[in-house]
Amino acid sequence: MGVAHPTEIRIEPGVAEAVSRLTVVPQRRYGIWVGTALALFLAFLIIRAFASNPAFAWPTVVGYLLHPSVMRGLGNTLMLTAVIMILAIVVGTVIAIMRVSPSPVLRSFAGLYVWFFRGVPALIQLIFWFNLSLLVREVSLTIPFVGTLFSVRTNDFMTPFFSAVVALSLCEAGYMAEIIRAGIKSVPSGQAEAASALGMPYRLILKRITLPQAMRFVLPPTGNEAINLLKMTSLVTFIAVDDLFYSAQSIYARTFETIPLLIVVAFWYLAVVSVMSVGQHFLERHFGRSDTRRDPMTMRFLRNFISLRGISR
Repeated sequence: MGVAHPTEIRIEPGVAEAVSRLTVVPQRRYGIWVGTALALFLAFLIIRAFASNPAFAWPTVVGYLLHPSVMRGLGNTLMLTAVIMILAIVVGTVIAIMRVSPSPVLRSFAGLYVWFFRGVPALIQLIFWFNLSLLVREVSLTIPFVGTLFSVRTNDFMTPFFSAVVALSLCEAGYMAEIIRAGIKSVPSGQAEAASALGMPYRLILKRITLPQAMRFVLPPTGNEAINLLKMTSLVTFIAVDDLFYSAQSIYARTFETIPLLIVVAFWYLAVVSVMSVGQHFLERHFGRSDTRRDPMTMRFLRNFISLRGISR
């Protein structure tokens, strides 16, 4: 076989000279220029309106930023968010495991839970739990032939704060259950099948193989849910929980400085959400890198299982 030689391309002298005289003109993007100009003009108008309108009362806003009542409300809001999110993750994990369970009864129960608590608005659930004493006036534990061990009135423990924790935890758990279920479904089924073939029980498969790998898909959207939950806690104002919004309402109900106090509330929500967004960004970067690791996770979990069974390699 002969050796193939590259084909020579001949350019006529006149064509080469004409090409050398061409001037490269960058593409004019008039739409981008017009859009940028309009955006800058709109930003100027907004800043001017905020700065020149005396109704915003910026000195008053600055004076209330660190007001003790506002700080107390902010602390209660953060505590509510943390407690509700932890409970929602725990309950949501249980519901998600039930959703992928081999038992049709457990799957049906979990499906009904998600359907109900995601379908009913959070505010309605909040008011319902706050008025639970209208349905159940007393909670007691009675053992036959022994008697009543304890009895407590519903109003004594179903305080506004506790009602908010119960209502929003159950509501948020419905969303977390779907996030965790999607994370479990994202794990290749072949890994669980391989572990099952080795005799690993279903509980250990979830603990050692499925859930650890699902976490890298679950944690980033969990950050979004935490941010949404932080803003949703403002609903507890309707049942008189002393959160950030309720504290501001208590102040401007006396002073009639409504707009400055609303700006203070918006500032603190934006500040906390910004911090949480930065944390979520680094969380997504971390778990994005973990997805590209070359170490086969199946082999690592199988080695863990072998070590648990006392088999040395």
